[in-house]
Amino acid sequence: MREILDQLVSWNHENITYAVATVVQTFGSAPLGPGTAMAVSEHGAVVGSISGGCIEAAVVDIAHDVISTGQPSYQRFGVSDDDAFAVGLTCGGTIEVLISPQTPALAQMLDKVQQSVATQAPVALATTLDSTNATHLLLGDVLHGSTGDTDLDRAIEIRMAGMLDAGSTGIAECSAGDHCQSAVRLFVSSFAPPPRMIVFGAIDFARAVIQVGKLMGYFVTLCDARPVFATRARFPEADEIVIDWPHRYLQSQQLDGRSALCVLTHDEKFDLPLLERALRLEVGYVGAMGSRRTCLNRERDLRRLGLGDTELGRLHAPIGLDIGGRTPAETAISIAAEIIATREGRTGNPLRESQSPIHARIREAMPAAAPRVRAQQPLSPVRAE
Repeated sequence: MREILDQLVSWNHENITYAVATVVQTFGSAPLGPGTAMAVSEHGAVVGSISGGCIEAAVVDIAHDVISTGQPSYQRFGVSDDDAFAVGLTCGGTIEVLISPQTPALAQMLDKVQQSVATQAPVALATTLDSTNATHLLLGDVLHGSTGDTDLDRAIEIRMAGMLDAGSTGIAECSAGDHCQSAVRLFVSSFAPPPRMIVFGAIDFARAVIQVGKLMGYFVTLCDARPVFATRARFPEADEIVIDWPHRYLQSQQLDGRSALCVLTHDEKFDLPLLERALRLEVGYVGAMGSRRTCLNRERDLRRLGLGDTELGRLHAPIGLDIGGRTPAETAISIAAEIIATREGRTGNPLRESQSPIHARIREAMPAAAPRVRAQQPLSPVRAE
């Protein structure tokens, strides 16, 4: 939807009615992925694309019906082999599309989304895949829109926050309580780049950390000053490989509170200038590999460079949780667990030893309650092939 956002906001301000068609799920080959959107105005104007052309004529017709009735439509389209070939695919697939009418709530939320995108503030927009077509907006720690069920709203907040943290877009199943007394199926669009993970040090442990970082939804960069070690052949899963001195590369990056920095070099000529810079940044996690003796010596040297208790208190060294891992894969898992625990403000202790909620209550940080919307039964998918 990002590509058509400005046009939708413009139509809202011009009081032009429209419907938005969004790809919510694909099976097999499909021209474009979940989150791709197209809009049709009451005057017949079309912006965006959801299939490269092969199903869009049918979607335009359905969109006009949605504009007329004000009721959403959930459609499943089969892409034939011939149509798939025409848009650059090797075989056909299935696309599920939600066509939603414009609503006052959506119009207000799109204004907030546009403002957030302009300021690069993460924001998530969700639409229920049921007859209510209810919308929810997660902006900062505030959820706008409600199902009327406090527990279900909390579940929605948690799922939307998790997807926003990972920069992911797709379907989320949310239920209130272990017995699913209330449940809702949402399509969540995240308007945020994936969080950054930078792994410093092209050592054997780095590949496992990169692999786990990718599973967690990070955009993972490997940085090392030694081109003979930092190669695509050794680290095929990395999103990018940078040959540069770590502290110099870090100095050039724009990072945020979701970013994780994993220093695996345990070589003081790399570590000290890198950590001196890293610990002064407002990033989410800084961890450094090394023995306990190495970590003590490193702390002493960092203090000599002017870092105090506040900065050094943010350093996770030795890196990772104490789970007894020895192999690169086990070590990577311990690092990933520590990153998650740090992000969520948790101890990393076994859940059976904790009395706190399994999932953090996002609502505790919210300054105000959200408006309420009644939930109804989901729509039955309509097949159009």
